[in-house]
Amino acid sequence: MDLAETLLNEARMDNQRRLIAFSGSPKNTRDRAKNFLDAVDIPLHKTSYVGPAGDFQCETFDYANASTLLGTTRSLVVLDCHGRCEPNHIGQLVGTVDGGGLFVLLTPPLETWSERRDAVDETLAVPPFDLSEVTGQFRSHLVKTLREHSGIAVVDADTGTVERDGHIEYGPTDTAYSGTIPEDHAFPRFAYEHCLTADQSDVLQAFESLETPGTAVVVEANRGRGKSTAAGIAAGCLALDGQRVVVTGPQYRNVKTLMQHAREIIDSGEGPASSDSQGAIHTLEAKDGHIEYVPATEIASLDDQPDCVFVDEAAALPVRVLSETMATPSVAYLTTTHGYEGTGRGFAVRFRDRLLDGSHEVNEKRLHTPIRYAPGDPVEVWSFRALALDARPPVAGVVADASPESVTYQQLSSEQLLADETLLREVFGLLVLAHYQTEPNDLLRLLDAPNVSVHTLSYDGHPVSVALLAREGGLSADIREKMYGGNRIRGNMIPDVLSSQLRDEHAGTPTGYRVMRIATHGDVRSRGLGAMLLDELAHRFPTADWLGVGYGATPALVDFWQQNQYQPVHLSTTRNQRSGEHSVIMLRPLSDAGETLLSRNATRFQRRLPGMLPDALSDVDPDVIRAVCRTIETTPTLTLTDWEWRHVASVPAGPGLFEMVPTPIRRLAFLALTDSNGPHLSAREERLLVRRVLQLQPRQEVASELAFTAESTCMRTLGDVVGRLLDAYGPDFACKERDRFS
Repeated sequence: MDLAETLLNEARMDNQRRLIAFSGSPKNTRDRAKNFLDAVDIPLHKTSYVGPAGDFQCETFDYANASTLLGTTRSLVVLDCHGRCEPNHIGQLVGTVDGGGLFVLLTPPLETWSERRDAVDETLAVPPFDLSEVTGQFRSHLVKTLREHSGIAVVDADTGTVERDGHIEYGPTDTAYSGTIPEDHAFPRFAYEHCLTADQSDVLQAFESLETPGTAVVVEANRGRGKSTAAGIAAGCLALDGQRVVVTGPQYRNVKTLMQHAREIIDSGEGPASSDSQGAIHTLEAKDGHIEYVPATEIASLDDQPDCVFVDEAAALPVRVLSETMATPSVAYLTTTHGYEGTGRGFAVRFRDRLLDGSHEVNEKRLHTPIRYAPGDPVEVWSFRALALDARPPVAGVVADASPESVTYQQLSSEQLLADETLLREVFGLLVLAHYQTEPNDLLRLLDAPNVSVHTLSYDGHPVSVALLAREGGLSADIREKMYGGNRIRGNMIPDVLSSQLRDEHAGTPTGYRVMRIATHGDVRSRGLGAMLLDELAHRFPTADWLGVGYGATPALVDFWQQNQYQPVHLSTTRNQRSGEHSVIMLRPLSDAGETLLSRNATRFQRRLPGMLPDALSDVDPDVIRAVCRTIETTPTLTLTDWEWRHVASVPAGPGLFEMVPTPIRRLAFLALTDSNGPHLSAREERLLVRRVLQLQPRQEVASELAFTAESTCMRTLGDVVGRLLDAYGPDFACKERDRFS
């Protein structure tokens, strides 16, 4: 097959990748691919096939195990898109192909691909929508990019016609690295000999500063630039120098490359490193130092503080988890700017300011030069465009003057977004900032899901605030019955939670729109644009009953949504795996039916919350609880017996103890925190009520956490607060009872 030989030779000569798409029937495309594999000079052990066919002679994976290839390097990868076309798979697998290698796509006929429906489309057809309402716009976009980009061959497998040969006339310029080692290096010379680019060498020298406590290094790079390799080299050097190093990330696979290169460095310095496994390396022992992989959520609970922590794919971790790593003497954060594991820009917006305000001296570096293939690689360029991995918000200068008076509202269709790819990248770039982890599948949902809509405020044609909404509810009786019985109904998060978990049998009847994401350009925040967009949405759905939102609760976010007329109906009992926070669900009614839904569930939430606080919610940030309580508009009833009031009266200055009869004081505390007209309490006093009275945390821990000089001082303050609650809510006889002990 001349095409196979030509593509492979060109890829090897340029040290780049090439892509070939075989379109047609499943049988014909697979047969062509098998012939292609036979024709190219690539060993089968360096080749992988991902898809439903099981008769390829190379290593094969089904779709569910495509991510197994992450962190590996292949010379040829075949992705069979006949069973499902999932953007995540494309993004994951493209990154595994080495320079001089080939990426092969097997697709239905390109002319009709967008009209076909597969297993991925079935996941987008959420009730009450059906499969016919999924648009297929993503595949139209994908086909367009396959036909327009250089380095991509397209073959009609049914006829054998080569529609595009993928030939590139000129290869890249020579960018070979000379291997220059810095004169003032502190790490061993052999460590720098492992570097493959000047970028890597520069970053490795920056990592030398981690030997000094109080240092933080931030490294940003596109995928394939060798940041994990450089970090692994540095970690190995630190271990050789006797340091205790902890490595973490969203999952172990994110740090696999780092650990492998750390092992190579220790082997080079001292001989074979001692480790727990020849495969998945979780610990490495040097003569005096140590490297250990620890899940990110366990960093804060380590018995012995490490000397240094390396956080790979930091952008995919919650800010709360990242903040816990700042307690380490030295720390390094590695982030991917154009990738499927989270974005470096998201990291910058969410965490960098906190890091810069902390006690660490921060050194920031960026890697530009690819490691495994030459710059300008056509497959990378194609994947960035096809999957919107290069999505960025508008540049600051063009939106600097945006204000509520100068912006315009618009709902954007998939067709409008694909007709203006600059607009698509700007919109998607803003949405990336609204979430910890954005993946290529999110682009698919944005373009194809019938329940999803895009809403913007634009200034001079550029989006400055974007909201992604999902239609929910309005379900048939049989689906509501299944939901109430515990079946998960895709695409209906809020009705599902209210119905199956909170036993509201009618929650799926009203129609609503959930705000999946909302983001405002970082350079025009605090101008009221987000609030304006939410208010616009409240007037754009005349047939809707409610607007809703579910998000990882922080004090600032809870206050933001409350200010925009949303009220809480649920606070989850477990932390969200992505945000690292307890999620809160809030509603804003748009009709009488929506008002009834909110009233019913808000009242139940107000009644449920006090009982949840000492148990499932006992570890929630007290400031989150304070913020949630402030949003509760239904006033708790306070009915105490005379005896209970006398007990309350004995606590401020008398012989009574909160612990002896806690229930009446718990009721008073909850009332005070939810009462907008209640007694004025300082933030610390409110935290004391939350931690000791509502969450029932131990006295000593509360005193320490709230910086009281002693446990006794903490409890005296609690007594004083109880006295003020008595003044605000107690009957005259209880106040007189209290005065007996004054």
